[in-house]
Amino acid sequence: MSNLQFLKPSGSLFVDRDVTRFSDIVKAWEGKEIQGVGLIGAPLSKSSISHSGAHLAPGTIRKALSAFTTYSVEENLDLNEWNIQDLGDIVMHVTDIIHSQERIFETLLEVYATNQNFLPIILGGDNSITYPSIKAFTKAKGRVGVIQFDAHHDVRNLEDGGATNGTPFRSLLETKTIEGKNLIQIGIRDFSNSKTYRTYVKEKGVSIYTMKDVRENSIKNIMTEAIESLNKSVDVVYVSLDMDVVDQSEAPGCPAIGPGGMSASSLIEAITLLGEQPKVKGLEIVEIDPTVDFRDMTSRLAAHVVLNFLKGKEKAKLR
Repeated sequence: MSNLQFLKPSGSLFVDRDVTRFSDIVKAWEGKEIQGVGLIGAPLSKSSISHSGAHLAPGTIRKALSAFTTYSVEENLDLNEWNIQDLGDIVMHVTDIIHSQERIFETLLEVYATNQNFLPIILGGDNSITYPSIKAFTKAKGRVGVIQFDAHHDVRNLEDGGATNGTPFRSLLETKTIEGKNLIQIGIRDFSNSKTYRTYVKEKGVSIYTMKDVRENSIKNIMTEAIESLNKSVDVVYVSLDMDVVDQSEAPGCPAIGPGGMSASSLIEAITLLGEQPKVKGLEIVEIDPTVDFRDMTSRLAAHVVLNFLKGKEKAKLR
């Protein structure tokens, strides 16, 4: 055997023939009909009201996925047979935020229109991508319910700063893209919102679980209530995860970190449970700034969110 076998491309990971990494099963999309899972990056962060390098997050999350295997020891199941296609990133306009949001909407709408049977996982970007993402999802899928994990209501007025990462759910509600009764917010945190915005979402009929609710009730019970509520009135459910819902000690790479947030283990349990639900047909992950993260902790947690979401789907398939 030639000693050239030890010469590998730069940056190559250690290879163990008995281990399948998640990145091993991710294939570049070739433009054909998507079956299985489609990863799509939406690297927009110019609309953040605070400093943000969230446009870098799709890349760091993809890199983090390469650190983990496809095998769940807890459930004794393997994701290695999943068809995962990476569609790449939507190119943002250099200066025009609204145009960038329109690109996200138009791109996703066409992807959904031409690919009816795939599971989209959108990698943001800041939370401003949520409005065009859910708008496209709703036009393609019908009545959509949204489960939003977030420290904030994200219903800031549009007069003071325009369309930012603090306004996506204001836009969704004001345009009637979704109904308030079909929006469930989980993890809303103390001293991170205003009374005006709390009143606004309550008047719109939004269901709210604060961090106090999360602490005092099991996350399983909250997920069960949320799904039972939405199942009665929607065709599909979309999960929007703002990573700042997690406590700053476990997700330091968020622009709006704060104490008293959700634990990583609670989030993973919730995401797994949602993955098991047949009506849950989409997931987005937003608000990771790799430039302020520590050893990619937050991107690695996001990678685990993806893995556990698919673990839930696999568990449902095996029933």
